[in-house]
Amino acid sequence: MDRKQQLESWLQAILNQAFSLTTASADASFRRYFRVHLSDKTLIAMDAPPPQEDCRPFVKVAQMFVSAGLNAPKVIAQDLANGFLLLSDLGDDTYLQHLTNETAQMLYLDATNALIKMQLASQKHDLPPYDEALLTREMQLFPDWYVAKRLNMTLNSEQQGWLQQTFDALNKNILAQGQVTVHRDYHSRNLMVTHENTPGILDFQDAVHGAITYDLVSLLKDAYIQWDEEQVIDLAVRYWEPAKKAGLPVPQDFSEFYRDFEWMGAQRHIKILGIFARLYHRDGKDGYLKDMPLVMHYLRKVCERYVELRPMLRLLDALEGKVPRPKYVV
Repeated sequence: MDRKQQLESWLQAILNQAFSLTTASADASFRRYFRVHLSDKTLIAMDAPPPQEDCRPFVKVAQMFVSAGLNAPKVIAQDLANGFLLLSDLGDDTYLQHLTNETAQMLYLDATNALIKMQLASQKHDLPPYDEALLTREMQLFPDWYVAKRLNMTLNSEQQGWLQQTFDALNKNILAQGQVTVHRDYHSRNLMVTHENTPGILDFQDAVHGAITYDLVSLLKDAYIQWDEEQVIDLAVRYWEPAKKAGLPVPQDFSEFYRDFEWMGAQRHIKILGIFARLYHRDGKDGYLKDMPLVMHYLRKVCERYVELRPMLRLLDALEGKVPRPKYVV
């Protein structure tokens, strides 16, 4: 019996009524989602095959988010041993489908309000720590998959030194930031426009306790949609002001907060380049290759702006075969 047949048998026992299944989505992991069509409503069935996937973090975080008043799927039934969940359906209207110049301010306001609610409900020991080991392991995807597999290149010792300087500088900043619940993929494909309590929030099973700027970077420097920097700054201010009033651990000075936001973005974008390369070269998923140039644009802009991140810019130039920039004596 294949996974889908197993899932259908389990659903039949749970629902005890006629239903049909259609594919809802397949994400960047081994998980698959099916829409369960009943006579009066739809539900979502998650297929997360063990041992590649573990449903327990999803169930735990879903309960945390619902308790905090967030619009996350409710877990209706679960078979953790076999990796099956039956969930409430938040629809299929993603932020990405609805974001325009006219809707952006309203949708992002809803998203940042929900983010503040999530962060205010943070409990340090409820989630794994977003610590130096995890931050570094994520960034290591860049040399392992983007450099070695995508570019088919090997870093020399000097270039490895530039990368290590970057990792050290980013980790020092990120670990010094205020620590809260971090969704880890809080962006336009995982936020849903719903009839009430928008946004619906999906794909949170990898949540951790970490830097307060991480989810805001995911939202505003999204790998799938780009906004002018002026708009990003404006939206960041619209998060920072109520977050500060709510007592969240953000810097009192916005320029310091925005620097933290940008450095967090550098870590995230180094990681994403590695992830997108891995999705293609290991998993055969080529849909993310078209999003790499935007991610590289974000990373370059930040590395150009901050002197401490210039080693990373030198590395990116070397990888792309660009002539090093002249050094001026000031």
